[in-house]
Amino acid sequence: MMKTYRLTATIWKEPEGYVAKCSELGVASAGDSPSEALANLKEATELYLENAKSLGMLDDLKGILSGEEKFTSVLEVKAS
Repeated sequence: MMKTYRLTATIWKEPEGYVAKCSELGVASAGDSPSEALANLKEATELYLENAKSLGMLDDLKGILSGEEKFTSVLEVKAS
């Protein structure tokens, strides 16, 4: 049975394209547009989860995958 998980994605512009990252799992991908980067991230994340399942590691991710509330924000910091 296939499960559906709600994860977060952050997308940003780089000089050579767009990067998309799922911070919960540390999975990232890229593309020529935000939508392509997001589609590539979805595929990479699905492959990551399939691999975790085949290695018997999916239970280790239960806390990350079952969290109902997700929050994202912009954080401004100063550094010298």
